[in-house]
Amino acid sequence: MSNTLKITLVKSLIGTPKQQRNVVAGLGLKKLNTTVVRSDTPEIRGMINKISHMLHIA
Repeated sequence: MSNTLKITLVKSLIGTPKQQRNVVAGLGLKKLNTTVVRSDTPEIRGMINKISHMLHIA
């Protein structure tokens, strides 16, 4: 389990730029407080870094 990440959307998408909303959709997050499990790859880490202020990572 060390090579997976639990990603939770904790901040609303209202008022965010379109690019950030696209990143959220790319991660598979749809609504506030939804959680997805993704593999820990450089691509996913890059997406997380773009919107880290909106996420909680476990």
